[in-house]
Amino acid sequence: MFNGILPVWKEKGMTSHDVVFKLRRILKMKKIGHTGTLDPEVEGVLLICLGQATKLVEFLMDGEKIYQGEITLGYSTETEDAHGEIVEEKPVMAPISDEVIDEAMAEFKGDITQIPPYYSAVKVNGRRLYEYARAGETVERPRRIARIDYFERTNEPVYDSEKQQQKWQFEVKCGKGTYVRTLAVDLGTKLGYPSHMSQLTRMATGGVSADQTLRLAEIQEKMDNHTIEDILLPIESGLTQFPQLAMTGSQFEDVKNGKVLAANYFGSVLAEPTVLTLEGKVKAIYQPHPTQADLIKPQKMFLS
Repeated sequence: MFNGILPVWKEKGMTSHDVVFKLRRILKMKKIGHTGTLDPEVEGVLLICLGQATKLVEFLMDGEKIYQGEITLGYSTETEDAHGEIVEEKPVMAPISDEVIDEAMAEFKGDITQIPPYYSAVKVNGRRLYEYARAGETVERPRRIARIDYFERTNEPVYDSEKQQQKWQFEVKCGKGTYVRTLAVDLGTKLGYPSHMSQLTRMATGGVSADQTLRLAEIQEKMDNHTIEDILLPIESGLTQFPQLAMTGSQFEDVKNGKVLAANYFGSVLAEPTVLTLEGKVKAIYQPHPTQADLIKPQKMFLS
């Protein structure tokens, strides 16, 4: 069994679950998890956690992401992307200037409020929103806060005078739970037109970029050549957001048994989740005790 993070380039037409299913056959192991669903028509970076690294899934899902895509003004769709039925049309009679577009996009920087699209996996009253959508039912959707580090145009807008539509490419860096489809729709609303996200690619997630990934066929080749471990990222690479603390051998004897310890067991008081290492290898994440301020307890263990 392998332990580590496998950076995969998910191709169009596959779900994230499809990738996991195929990798279980390629790698001949079951303990595999992915770190954030990509829609079937979205390609890009998908981090796959193997073995002990599956304990990192929740942390990697919280990481920053970078997307590149395209926005089209002139009509909106039920799915907010290019693959849904058209629900509203409004011709763009004249091209919108670069300055107006850029000013509108800049207003989305920071913490913004989003309403998740109906075609999403968000649960309301125990049902996924897409289940309501497929049944033709409506329900009040929860508002969510999303963080946008930047949202910028990356090419000259293209105006189609025949279709009376306008489109341009963009790049966005955002936090956990951001719906880029909804970002495209909300931008169109700000500009006065129905819009949708007409293309999307995830270029980076969890600190891993596109140039570090491999396609499934390449992973199969590495497996056949017995070089698969050469491309695995260590568990430590998925925990760089946490403070690090090196243990002594005697301290590890207590930690490996998952003991609840004094908050100052390692010298200074441990006041936030901290990665504990032994000889450079992560062994545990310890965090302040939820009810007893003078104690710390294990959050995750990585003993294998």
